[in-house]
This record gives sequence, C-alpha cells and structure tokens, in this order.
Amino acid sequence: MKLRISLFTFLCIGFSSLAQENLNYQKPSKSILDLADYERAPSVSLDTKKEYMLLSYRATYKTLDDLNQDEMRLGGLRINPITNISSTVTYINNIKLRKVADKNEIQVIGLPVNPKISNVLWSPNDKKILFSNTIATGVEMWVLDVASAKATKLTEATLNANLGTPFSWFDNETVLVKMLPKNRAALLDSKKDLPTGPIISNSAGTKSQNRTYPDMLKNQNDEINFENIITSELYKITLDGKAVLFKSADMFAGERISPDGNYVMTTTIQKPFSYIVPINRFPSKTVVYDKNGLEIKTVNEVPLNEIIPKGFMAVRKGKREMSWRNDKPATLYYAVALDEGDPANKVDFRDEIFLWNAPFTANPISITKTPQRISDIIWGNETVAIVSDIWYDTRNTKTYLINPSDPNQKPKVITDRNSQDIYSDPGNFETKKNQYNKNVLAIENNNAYRIGDGFTKDGQFPFIDEFNLKTLQSKRLYTSLYKDKKEDLLEIEDFKTGKVLVQIQSKNEYPNYYFRNIKQKNSLTPITAFVSPFESIKNVSKEVIKYKRKDGVELSGTLYLPEGYDKVKKEKLPLLIWAYPAEFKDKSSAGQSSQNPNEFTFPYYGSFVYWVTKGYVVLDDASFPIIGEGTTEPNDNFITQLVDDAEAAINAVDALGYINTKKVAVGGHSYGAFMTANLLTHSNLFACGIARSGAYNRTLTPFGFQSEQRNYWEVPAVYNTMSPFMNADKMKTPLLLVHGEADNNPGTFTLQTERYFQALKGLGAPVRMVILPKEAHSYVAKENILHLLWEQDQFLEKYLKN
Repeated sequence: MKLRISLFTFLCIGFSSLAQENLNYQKPSKSILDLADYERAPSVSLDTKKEYMLLSYRATYKTLDDLNQDEMRLGGLRINPITNISSTVTYINNIKLRKVADKNEIQVIGLPVNPKISNVLWSPNDKKILFSNTIATGVEMWVLDVASAKATKLTEATLNANLGTPFSWFDNETVLVKMLPKNRAALLDSKKDLPTGPIISNSAGTKSQNRTYPDMLKNQNDEINFENIITSELYKITLDGKAVLFKSADMFAGERISPDGNYVMTTTIQKPFSYIVPINRFPSKTVVYDKNGLEIKTVNEVPLNEIIPKGFMAVRKGKREMSWRNDKPATLYYAVALDEGDPANKVDFRDEIFLWNAPFTANPISITKTPQRISDIIWGNETVAIVSDIWYDTRNTKTYLINPSDPNQKPKVITDRNSQDIYSDPGNFETKKNQYNKNVLAIENNNAYRIGDGFTKDGQFPFIDEFNLKTLQSKRLYTSLYKDKKEDLLEIEDFKTGKVLVQIQSKNEYPNYYFRNIKQKNSLTPITAFVSPFESIKNVSKEVIKYKRKDGVELSGTLYLPEGYDKVKKEKLPLLIWAYPAEFKDKSSAGQSSQNPNEFTFPYYGSFVYWVTKGYVVLDDASFPIIGEGTTEPNDNFITQLVDDAEAAINAVDALGYINTKKVAVGGHSYGAFMTANLLTHSNLFACGIARSGAYNRTLTPFGFQSEQRNYWEVPAVYNTMSPFMNADKMKTPLLLVHGEADNNPGTFTLQTERYFQALKGLGAPVRMVILPKEAHSYVAKENILHLLWEQDQFLEKYLKN
C-alpha cells in the first residue's frame, strides 16, 4: 500500500489548543526552490593508475516512495526483507567511463533497465568493476569491463547484502560472494504471530553502562528473523559465471582475503543475541580457511559484549581489531587491552599489538605496547610501521615509528600532540599500492610523506612534507598558497616526478579535479570541469569573521550577506545563526578555526544559507565551543558557555553594522537542536529558533550523550540543568520543532521531540511541531526536504522578518 502524500503538522501557534493541521506537501518560495531543486554532479572514482575514471550519477534526493518500502529493524540494522539489502542505501542510477587523458565520456552499455546500483568495486588490476543492482525481488551481481565499457550480469537476484557489500575480489577473475541459502525459511510476521510467552531480561548485578541504541531485537520472533536475514552461503564465482560453494550456510558477518590470496578469514555471528546492544557487540567466531575452503585455524572467539566499563576509551577484553597485515603475504595482527579494557585501571601500557603468521602453528608474537589506546597502524615493510594511539580524556595522541621485526627496539615518538589542536596537525602519512594491491606506507629513499590540511591562524594552506625515517625530520615540499581558492591535496601519484592529484574550488567555482606537478611552478592539468548549479548565489558576500567570547576565547563563523548589500549604508537586516556545539579541554584548541571562505558555497537543508536570497544575513557554522579545562568537564558550565557563545556571535555581526539585534534567530540539527532549545530557554537573545531532530530530556540518555561520559546518577544536576524538557516552563520564545518519524540515531528518538512539544504546549509556549514521514535522523526525501524549507521559510517570515 503506497503512502498517502500528506503531512501531519501538529501546532499550537495561531490555532486553537486542540488544533492539528492536515497539510499537503508544500514547496518553498522560488528563490529557495531554485537552489534546492538542482541536478547533482556525478561522483568520481579513479583507477589505481589514474588511466580511467568512473562517473557515478544519482538523483539529488530520494523520493518518499523510495522510503516507503518494507523494512525490518533488527539488531541495529534496517533491512528490506524482500530485496535483502539495507533500506537506507542511496542508489546510483547511471554510470559512465572516461579516460583521464580524454574529455569524452563513454556511456556504459548493457546496464539493467532502471538501474539501482551500489557496492561498486574495482578489480585488483583495474580492468573490471563489480557492482550490485537491486531489483524488486533482490540483489544481482554485475561486472563492468572497463576497456569495452560493457556491463554483464553475473548472478540472479540471490545475493545477501543485508550486512553490507556482499562480495570481494579473490583475484582478477574470481569473486567471493555472499548468497542467500537455497533452503531459506520464510520470515515470521511479528505483528500477526502470537507470542508463546513473555519477554524476560536479566541482570546479574554487574554494571553495564550502555547508551540508548535504536532498532534492537525485542522478542523471539525478532531473533528468528535476525538469524534468517544475516545467514548466507559463501560462493566463489568466476567472471564467466561458474559458481562453486566455498562454505555452507552460516551467519557470515565479514570476510577478509589474505594479501597473497591463499587464505580467507571469516567472522560469523554466534548466539546468544542481545536485546540491548547492536550486532557489532554480539558473540562472534573468526576462522581462517585456505583458498579451497579447508579450515586452518579458529583465531578468535568473542563472547556477548553487553557489559563494558565506563568511558570512551573502554574496550572489550581479548583480541580485537584483527586484520591482515598489508605488507606480508598472510600475517594477522591484533590488539589486546592490558588494562582489561577499563580506562579506570592504572597501567603503564594500555594496549599490546601481536603478529600471527599463517598457518598459525606457532604462537603469536608481541611487537609493541602503547601507553594509550591504539588508533591506527600503517604497515610499511619488514622494518617499518607507523603506530598511533589516543586518549580521549586528555585529547592526547601520539604517533610512533616501530620496527615490527624487532620488538626489542624501542618505539620512536614522531608526534605527541593535542588531537584537537588542528594548527599543529602534521598531516597524514601517504600510502601506495604494493605487489598485493594493498595500501602500505609510501617509502622512497628512506623517506615517507605526509599530506596536511594546513590550518593556521592566518588561513588554510595545505602542504606536503617529506619525512626522513632515520632523522625523524620533515622537509616541506609544497604549500598551497591560494588566497582566493581552496586546494585539497588528495594523493601523490608519482613521488619522483612530483605528480599530485588535487581538488580546487572557490566560493562560486564547483570543486574539480586536477593533476598538479609540485616540482614545476603553475603546472596544473584539469581532469574534470563540473559547473556550479547555484548561479543565483555566486555574487553573495562571503567571509570568515573572527571574534572573541567575553572570556577571551577566539571564535569564528562564515558570514553571508545578500547580493548587492551596501556595506556603506548598512541596512539593518535580520540575522540567522546555524551552529553545532563542540567540546574541548583547552581554550587554545577551542579558539582555532577550520573554516575557509573559499570553500564552494553548497546550500543544503543542513544550514540557513538559502535565506541569504531572501534578505537575511546568515552566520553559518558559528563557533560554539564548550570548554572544560583540567579536572572540570565541559558540561559543568554548559549553559553559561552556550549563552556566551551566542552573545559573542550576535555582537560580532552587530559591530559590523549589518543587523537588527531584535531580529535574530538560531537553528541547529541533532545536538544543534539541543543547543537551540537551551538558548531559547536560558537567554533573551533570540526572536525565535528552529530545532531539528534533537534530544531534549537527558534522563532518557542516562549513561552518557554526545561527549559526556558520566552517567545521570553521578551528576544529576548536570543532566537536569542541560535538559530543555526539565526547564520547559522557562521557554517562552517561538520554536519550530522538526523530527524524522523514523529517527535511527542513538538518543534522538522521535519521542524526544513529541514529549518536549507536549510539555511546551501544556505550558503555553508558542511552538510548532513537524514530523517528517519515513525520515531517519538525516532527511533524504525530496518531498520532505522541500516541505521542511517551506516550513522554515514561513516560520521565519512570521516570527523574525515581519
């Protein structure tokens, strides 16, 4: 049954207290609609050698009909049980090929009718591209021959894509594929089948501080259906269509092929399942097989992980992060917590890293220990690897150079820094493909290379450094010095000649790809030539302004003025502020800016930029830092700092002479909605506000939220003070509440907005609530997004502009 295209808007402004408005979908005014209803440029994927590019086209938005599909919500998954793929997938509807050196695009021939393409995967030699196509009854596997630009179907609609990409390249001619079992049982209808007993959960008395996860299993029928939808058979399928069973049916949750192709590591979900945590914390078993399917070794068994210590640095006990080492033929690596996974335990080293060589007849070998929680490993060669660790509470991160062949060699510290200090960020180490087609540390003449974003107090200047692995000293090879454009350094293509793949944009020039030779001045070769679809805002004024909070913290935001605004006469216009709070442990990091005025202006529903066409001043991405230095946590003074951030932003724009301070609105999404509700509750700075998909009662997220690690019973005053719901009697400012009907984000259940609205309505506050049908935490359907823009426009015209 198709969804009737109407929207139920609940309100109590301008209507009787009993009124509910039956309203069909609306569209915003022309200036906004012209920007919102545009054609999206294709996404670009280049082969390893940068000889061919794949251009993938998709619709700008989904439709409501796309969202109105059969759906099961089980174990944290959202699955279409008819097609056996995630119900949240965004599909590609056309693909083209192009030689990088040529300008002519080649339409791929042989594509299915009305294609719904996803899971695009280049072959190791770049000559083929796998992709899935979803039809009404399931998921098919197709292959694209790059040279001929011809697509061919390899399987019928029998793939199981419920847990993500259902295939991986075994080699250039063979694919490992997850298929639906031939004897798969029918799914149970939980709404029709009567239960055989009550639902019972137990606690053994051990503390388990889990966050509020959505879409959990709820009953025995859910368990049966969950097992059914994730059970697959593994097949090896050659490109000529021949299929051989590799492993019989099981709950396969991950398959990783060793770099040399001789082994396959599979992870299967085990029982018992959980009703309080998602699939990634269910029991699992990891087994390595040879390439013919013969079992070699069970390398890991993980029990149900419902109980975990408190804190963001808490991890489970036992082997974790297990994977193949990219620079070796068949060697596993993994980490083990030395503090039992509990950040509260005081130890010299938090994690230990082990290597385990196939066929796993010898014991694993310890190669290093880290004083903090391991966050990354980049394998280089026999004697070189880069290891990084991090500790959230202190925001510290370190990077080490280790010799994986000699555990007795002490790790050499490369960097030791504040992870939030973007001005000191040395960049990321560059990788390249090795003989196994795996990414390893790029090493040339004992030098590695780092590409950095280049944020400074004076602006953004991306860079490339050469890093000597013996002296640990860096040498700057290139700095982007644009002041009227933004250049992103994406990948070093040739370390000897200096060829680099870059992307360049400006505030009104669409991002395009180029090859730059950093050894030749002004050597720039264009690859793409996408044009901006937003001509109507190309001449608006855009700048990053910097200002200070009353306590001296540096703040910033991107300021937009309407086209033709006279900065001499300075007409006083209404101001819209869009923001999202961020937590910091020091004022210096909080005051740093990552905003670039030369970033392409891309209006979308997640900001107020559209309204610059309607005579509003817009301060986008305004800084709202919440700082807790030393033993003080950021949220201990959340409300005070939030109001100070807002006051500083308004004062900064007012000092320029552009705004009427009596006509200021604030808005935000998710935690930005939480911010908005608190600002309207605890200050008189705003005429109105727009809060979308937020959480307003923190007692409903009692074991932490956002960056808060403490639970409600430790700091009830913090939770209560920060909760707009608990202070609803103080909120008297017009507020537009918006939420997706099917929010899938932990903590921001649709119930949060519904109950907050009921509280505000009952207390006589001027509030309007809009529930967008079928939408999750982020909105995707064209009908809903255009109506959202209409709602916001009507609301702002009524309560701010007029």
